[in-house]
Amino acid sequence: MRSLIFSLIGLLLLNGTFAQQQVKIKVINQYEAPVDDFEVDGVKYKTSKDGSAIIAVNAVDSAGFSGAEYPATKIAVSEIKEGATITIQKKFTWKDIVNPMFYIKYGGLWLLLFIIFAETGLFVGFFLPGDSLLFVAGIYSSNLAHEFLNLFGIKNFQNEWVELFILCALISVAGILGNLAGYWTGRKVGPAMFKWKDNLLFRKKYLHDAHEFYEQHGGGAIIMARFLPIVRTFAPIVAGIVQMDKKKFIFFNVVGSIAWVITMIFAGHFLQIWVKNQFGIELKDKLELIVIIIIAVTTAPVLWKFFFSKQKDRTPKAD
Repeated sequence: MRSLIFSLIGLLLLNGTFAQQQVKIKVINQYEAPVDDFEVDGVKYKTSKDGSAIIAVNAVDSAGFSGAEYPATKIAVSEIKEGATITIQKKFTWKDIVNPMFYIKYGGLWLLLFIIFAETGLFVGFFLPGDSLLFVAGIYSSNLAHEFLNLFGIKNFQNEWVELFILCALISVAGILGNLAGYWTGRKVGPAMFKWKDNLLFRKKYLHDAHEFYEQHGGGAIIMARFLPIVRTFAPIVAGIVQMDKKKFIFFNVVGSIAWVITMIFAGHFLQIWVKNQFGIELKDKLELIVIIIIAVTTAPVLWKFFFSKQKDRTPKAD
Protein backbone atom coordinates (compact mmCIF):
# COMPACT_ATOMS: atom_id res chain seq x y z
CA MET A 1 0.00 0.00 0.00
CA ARG A 2 2.81 2.39 0.92
CA SER A 3 4.64 1.68 -2.34
CA LEU A 4 1.46 2.36 -4.31
CA ILE A 5 1.04 5.76 -2.62
CA PHE A 6 4.65 6.72 -3.35
CA SER A 7 4.19 5.63 -6.94
CA LEU A 8 1.11 7.82 -7.33
CA ILE A 9 2.90 10.81 -5.77
CA GLY A 10 5.87 10.26 -8.07
CA LEU A 11 3.57 10.09 -11.07
CA LEU A 12 1.85 13.34 -10.10
CA LEU A 13 5.19 15.07 -9.60
CA LEU A 14 6.42 13.79 -12.93
CA ASN A 15 3.34 15.10 -14.74
CA GLY A 16 3.32 18.37 -12.79
CA THR A 17 6.36 20.09 -11.34
CA PHE A 18 9.04 18.15 -13.17
CA ALA A 19 7.15 18.33 -16.46
CA GLN A 20 6.95 22.13 -16.24
CA GLN A 21 9.39 24.04 -18.42
CA GLN A 22 10.63 27.63 -18.38
CA VAL A 23 10.50 29.03 -21.91
CA LYS A 24 11.44 32.44 -23.25
CA ILE A 25 9.00 33.60 -25.92
CA LYS A 26 7.92 36.79 -27.65
CA VAL A 27 4.23 37.74 -27.59
CA ILE A 28 2.82 40.10 -30.24
CA ASN A 29 -0.60 40.97 -31.64
CA GLN A 30 -1.82 40.76 -35.23
CA TYR A 31 -0.32 44.21 -35.91
CA GLU A 32 3.11 42.86 -34.89
CA ALA A 33 3.17 45.15 -31.86
CA PRO A 34 4.48 43.73 -28.54
CA VAL A 35 1.88 42.74 -25.96
CA ASP A 36 2.75 44.42 -22.65
CA ASP A 37 0.80 42.21 -20.23
CA PHE A 38 -0.82 38.84 -20.73
CA GLU A 39 -1.90 35.71 -18.91
CA VAL A 40 -1.27 32.04 -19.57
CA ASP A 41 -3.91 29.81 -17.97
CA GLY A 42 -4.57 32.49 -15.34
CA VAL A 43 -0.90 33.20 -14.52
CA LYS A 44 0.04 36.84 -15.18
CA TYR A 45 3.19 37.87 -17.03
CA LYS A 46 4.74 41.21 -17.98
CA THR A 47 6.89 41.49 -21.08
CA SER A 48 10.00 43.50 -21.85
CA LYS A 49 9.90 46.32 -24.40
CA ASP A 50 10.08 43.96 -27.36
CA GLY A 51 7.35 41.67 -26.01
CA SER A 52 9.68 38.98 -24.59
CA ALA A 53 8.85 37.07 -21.42
CA ILE A 54 9.81 33.84 -19.68
CA ILE A 55 6.77 31.67 -18.98
CA ALA A 56 6.14 28.33 -17.34
CA VAL A 57 4.72 25.70 -19.68
CA ASN A 58 3.05 22.59 -18.32
CA ALA A 59 2.84 19.20 -20.03
CA VAL A 60 -0.62 19.80 -21.50
CA ASP A 61 -2.00 19.86 -25.02
CA SER A 62 -2.55 23.63 -25.19
CA ALA A 63 -2.22 26.82 -23.16
CA GLY A 64 -4.70 29.71 -22.97
CA PHE A 65 -3.22 33.15 -23.71
CA SER A 66 -5.31 36.22 -22.83
CA GLY A 67 -5.08 39.85 -21.76
CA ALA A 68 -7.07 43.02 -21.07
CA GLU A 69 -7.62 43.66 -24.79
CA TYR A 70 -7.09 40.08 -25.88
CA PRO A 71 -9.76 37.35 -25.81
CA ALA A 72 -8.54 33.92 -24.71
CA THR A 73 -6.60 32.16 -27.45
CA LYS A 74 -5.59 28.52 -27.28
CA ILE A 75 -2.01 27.89 -28.40
CA ALA A 76 -0.68 24.35 -28.87
CA VAL A 77 2.15 23.63 -26.42
CA SER A 78 4.16 22.21 -29.32
CA GLU A 79 4.33 25.78 -30.69
CA ILE A 80 5.54 27.28 -27.41
CA LYS A 81 9.25 26.66 -27.84
CA GLU A 82 12.33 28.57 -26.74
CA GLY A 83 12.58 31.77 -28.82
CA ALA A 84 9.18 31.29 -30.46
CA THR A 85 6.93 34.22 -31.38
CA ILE A 86 3.32 33.83 -30.26
CA THR A 87 0.63 35.94 -31.91
CA ILE A 88 -2.62 36.65 -30.07
CA GLN A 89 -5.50 38.62 -31.57
CA LYS A 90 -6.29 42.07 -30.20
CA LYS A 91 -9.91 43.22 -29.95
CA PHE A 92 -10.84 45.91 -32.46
CA THR A 93 -11.05 49.46 -31.13
CA TRP A 94 -11.60 52.72 -32.99
CA LYS A 95 -7.96 53.62 -32.35
CA ASP A 96 -7.06 50.92 -34.86
CA ILE A 97 -8.42 53.15 -37.64
CA VAL A 98 -5.34 55.40 -37.36
CA ASN A 99 -2.98 52.44 -37.08
CA PRO A 100 -1.32 51.83 -40.48
CA MET A 101 -0.83 48.17 -39.64
CA PHE A 102 -4.61 47.73 -39.48
CA TYR A 103 -4.78 48.39 -43.22
CA ILE A 104 -1.64 46.41 -44.05
CA LYS A 105 -2.94 43.42 -42.10
CA TYR A 106 -6.55 43.34 -43.30
CA GLY A 107 -6.32 44.92 -46.74
CA GLY A 108 -2.74 44.67 -47.91
CA LEU A 109 -1.70 46.30 -51.17
CA TRP A 110 -5.20 46.84 -52.56
CA LEU A 111 -6.59 48.64 -49.53
CA LEU A 112 -3.38 50.69 -49.40
CA LEU A 113 -3.90 51.84 -52.99
CA PHE A 114 -7.54 52.72 -52.30
CA ILE A 115 -6.61 54.79 -49.23
CA ILE A 116 -3.96 56.75 -51.15
CA PHE A 117 -6.54 57.43 -53.86
CA ALA A 118 -9.29 58.30 -51.38
CA GLU A 119 -7.15 60.68 -49.34
CA THR A 120 -7.11 63.14 -52.26
CA GLY A 121 -9.77 61.74 -54.58
CA LEU A 122 -12.53 61.78 -51.97
CA PHE A 123 -12.83 64.94 -49.88
CA VAL A 124 -13.74 62.80 -46.84
CA GLY A 125 -10.36 61.06 -46.94
CA PHE A 126 -8.53 63.61 -44.80
CA PHE A 127 -8.85 61.44 -41.67
CA LEU A 128 -7.13 58.44 -43.29
CA PRO A 129 -3.45 57.73 -42.56
CA GLY A 130 -1.21 58.86 -45.41
CA ASP A 131 2.42 59.53 -44.50
CA SER A 132 2.55 56.92 -41.73
CA LEU A 133 0.86 54.33 -43.96
CA LEU A 134 3.45 54.83 -46.70
CA PHE A 135 6.30 54.69 -44.18
CA VAL A 136 5.04 51.37 -42.83
CA ALA A 137 4.46 50.15 -46.39
CA GLY A 138 8.15 50.76 -47.01
CA ILE A 139 9.00 48.41 -44.16
CA TYR A 140 6.74 45.73 -45.67
CA SER A 141 7.60 46.56 -49.29
CA SER A 142 8.53 43.00 -50.22
CA ASN A 143 5.26 41.51 -48.93
CA LEU A 144 3.14 44.19 -50.62
CA ALA A 145 4.96 43.99 -53.96
CA HIS A 146 4.50 40.22 -54.03
CA GLU A 147 0.74 40.64 -53.74
CA PHE A 148 0.96 42.24 -57.19
CA LEU A 149 3.50 39.73 -58.56
CA ASN A 150 1.31 36.82 -57.43
CA LEU A 151 -1.34 37.97 -59.92
CA PHE A 152 1.05 36.88 -62.67
CA GLY A 153 2.06 33.64 -60.98
CA ILE A 154 5.46 35.04 -59.91
CA LYS A 155 6.05 33.63 -56.43
CA ASN A 156 9.79 33.14 -55.84
CA PHE A 157 11.10 36.39 -57.29
CA GLN A 158 13.37 38.31 -54.92
CA ASN A 159 14.90 41.67 -55.87
CA GLU A 160 14.83 44.59 -53.46
CA TRP A 161 14.95 47.35 -56.09
CA VAL A 162 12.38 45.79 -58.39
CA GLU A 163 10.01 45.30 -55.45
CA LEU A 164 10.46 48.94 -54.41
CA PHE A 165 9.92 50.12 -57.99
CA ILE A 166 6.70 48.10 -58.32
CA LEU A 167 5.33 49.39 -55.02
CA CYS A 168 6.28 53.03 -55.68
CA ALA A 169 4.85 52.90 -59.21
CA LEU A 170 1.50 51.48 -58.10
CA ILE A 171 1.10 53.90 -55.21
CA SER A 172 2.18 56.88 -57.34
CA VAL A 173 -0.47 56.02 -59.92
CA ALA A 174 -3.10 55.77 -57.15
CA GLY A 175 -2.02 59.17 -55.82
CA ILE A 176 -2.05 60.77 -59.29
CA LEU A 177 -5.52 59.41 -60.04
CA GLY A 178 -6.74 60.57 -56.62
CA ASN A 179 -5.57 64.12 -57.27
CA LEU A 180 -7.15 64.08 -60.72
CA ALA A 181 -10.45 63.01 -59.18
CA GLY A 182 -10.15 65.83 -56.64
CA TYR A 183 -9.33 68.31 -59.41
CA TRP A 184 -12.36 67.18 -61.43
CA THR A 185 -14.54 67.51 -58.32
CA GLY A 186 -13.29 71.05 -57.83
CA ARG A 187 -14.07 72.05 -61.41
CA LYS A 188 -17.58 70.54 -61.32
CA VAL A 189 -18.94 71.07 -57.82
CA GLY A 190 -16.19 72.98 -55.99
CA PRO A 191 -17.84 76.40 -55.82
CA ALA A 192 -20.94 74.87 -54.25
CA MET A 193 -18.80 73.20 -51.55
CA PHE A 194 -18.13 76.58 -49.95
CA LYS A 195 -21.84 76.68 -49.12
CA TRP A 196 -21.97 73.21 -47.57
CA LYS A 197 -22.61 72.93 -43.85
CA ASP A 198 -20.00 71.39 -41.57
CA ASN A 199 -20.56 67.78 -40.58
CA LEU A 200 -18.64 64.80 -39.24
CA LEU A 201 -16.77 64.22 -42.52
CA PHE A 202 -16.51 67.77 -43.87
CA ARG A 203 -15.18 71.03 -42.47
CA LYS A 204 -15.43 74.19 -44.54
CA LYS A 205 -12.40 75.56 -42.71
CA TYR A 206 -10.19 72.90 -44.33
CA LEU A 207 -11.33 74.10 -47.74
CA HIS A 208 -10.49 77.72 -46.89
CA ASP A 209 -7.07 76.71 -45.50
CA ALA A 210 -6.26 74.80 -48.70
CA HIS A 211 -7.42 77.76 -50.78
CA GLU A 212 -5.18 80.16 -48.86
CA PHE A 213 -2.26 77.73 -49.11
CA TYR A 214 -2.75 77.50 -52.87
CA GLU A 215 -2.95 81.29 -53.25
CA GLN A 216 0.39 81.68 -51.43
CA HIS A 217 2.32 78.99 -53.30
CA GLY A 218 0.62 78.66 -56.69
CA GLY A 219 1.31 75.47 -58.67
CA GLY A 220 4.02 74.42 -56.22
CA ALA A 221 1.27 74.02 -53.64
CA ILE A 222 0.21 70.80 -55.42
CA ILE A 223 3.67 69.36 -54.72
CA MET A 224 4.05 70.72 -51.18
CA ALA A 225 0.50 69.75 -50.23
CA ARG A 226 1.40 66.08 -50.71
CA PHE A 227 3.49 66.28 -47.54
CA LEU A 228 0.83 68.05 -45.46
CA PRO A 229 -2.11 66.14 -43.93
CA ILE A 230 -5.57 67.63 -44.58
CA VAL A 231 -4.13 70.20 -47.00
CA ARG A 232 -3.33 67.48 -49.57
CA THR A 233 -6.98 66.37 -49.47
CA PHE A 234 -8.33 69.77 -50.50
CA ALA A 235 -5.48 71.23 -52.60
CA PRO A 236 -6.52 69.47 -55.84
CA ILE A 237 -10.14 70.48 -55.24
CA VAL A 238 -9.11 74.11 -54.85
CA ALA A 239 -6.96 73.83 -58.00
CA GLY A 240 -10.10 72.75 -59.83
CA ILE A 241 -12.17 75.53 -58.30
CA VAL A 242 -9.75 78.24 -59.50
CA GLN A 243 -9.64 76.59 -62.95
CA MET A 244 -5.92 75.84 -62.89
CA ASP A 245 -4.62 74.88 -66.33
CA LYS A 246 -5.01 71.11 -66.78
CA LYS A 247 -1.55 70.51 -68.23
CA LYS A 248 0.05 72.56 -65.47
CA PHE A 249 -1.92 70.70 -62.83
CA ILE A 250 -1.05 67.28 -64.27
CA PHE A 251 2.67 68.19 -64.27
CA PHE A 252 2.70 69.27 -60.62
CA ASN A 253 0.44 66.37 -59.72
CA VAL A 254 2.77 63.74 -61.20
CA VAL A 255 5.91 65.32 -59.73
CA GLY A 256 4.33 65.74 -56.28
CA SER A 257 2.91 62.24 -56.12
CA ILE A 258 6.15 60.52 -57.18
CA ALA A 259 8.25 62.67 -54.82
CA TRP A 260 5.94 61.99 -51.86
CA VAL A 261 5.70 58.25 -52.46
CA ILE A 262 9.43 57.69 -53.02
CA THR A 263 10.34 59.81 -49.98
CA MET A 264 8.04 57.95 -47.57
CA ILE A 265 8.50 54.43 -48.99
CA PHE A 266 12.28 54.69 -49.16
CA ALA A 267 12.41 56.25 -45.68
CA GLY A 268 10.51 53.31 -44.17
CA HIS A 269 12.41 50.66 -46.12
CA PHE A 270 15.98 51.85 -45.69
CA LEU A 271 15.61 53.30 -42.19
CA GLN A 272 14.35 49.88 -41.05
CA ILE A 273 17.47 48.24 -42.53
CA TRP A 274 19.87 50.85 -41.12
CA VAL A 275 18.44 50.84 -37.59
CA LYS A 276 18.46 47.03 -37.51
CA ASN A 277 22.07 46.83 -38.71
CA GLN A 278 23.34 49.62 -36.44
CA PHE A 279 21.40 48.97 -33.25
CA GLY A 280 19.79 45.57 -33.70
CA ILE A 281 16.35 47.16 -33.27
CA GLU A 282 13.34 46.23 -35.38
CA LEU A 283 11.30 49.28 -36.33
CA LYS A 284 8.35 46.89 -36.56
CA ASP A 285 8.45 46.72 -32.76
CA LYS A 286 8.24 50.54 -32.49
CA LEU A 287 5.49 51.28 -34.99
CA GLU A 288 3.21 53.09 -32.53
CA LEU A 289 6.02 55.49 -31.59
CA ILE A 290 6.98 55.97 -35.24
CA VAL A 291 3.41 56.80 -36.23
CA ILE A 292 3.19 59.41 -33.45
CA ILE A 293 6.48 61.00 -34.59
CA ILE A 294 5.42 61.08 -38.25
CA ILE A 295 2.05 62.62 -37.40
CA ALA A 296 3.76 65.22 -35.20
CA VAL A 297 6.33 66.14 -37.88
CA THR A 298 3.89 66.31 -40.79
CA THR A 299 1.22 68.24 -38.91
CA ALA A 300 3.66 70.71 -37.32
CA PRO A 301 3.56 73.13 -40.33
CA VAL A 302 -0.24 73.03 -40.35
CA LEU A 303 -0.44 73.68 -36.60
CA TRP A 304 2.20 76.42 -36.85
CA LYS A 305 0.22 78.19 -39.55
CA PHE A 306 -3.05 77.74 -37.64
CA PHE A 307 -1.83 79.22 -34.35
CA PHE A 308 0.51 81.93 -35.64
CA SER A 309 -1.83 83.11 -38.37
CA LYS A 310 -4.48 83.61 -35.68
CA GLN A 311 -1.98 85.47 -33.52
CA LYS A 312 -1.10 87.66 -36.49
CA ASP A 313 -4.77 88.39 -37.14
CA ARG A 314 -5.17 89.51 -33.52
CA THR A 315 -2.26 91.93 -33.79
CA PRO A 316 -3.67 95.48 -34.12
CA LYS A 317 -2.67 97.23 -37.30
CA ALA A 318 -0.97 100.62 -37.10
CA ASP A 319 -2.97 103.60 -38.31
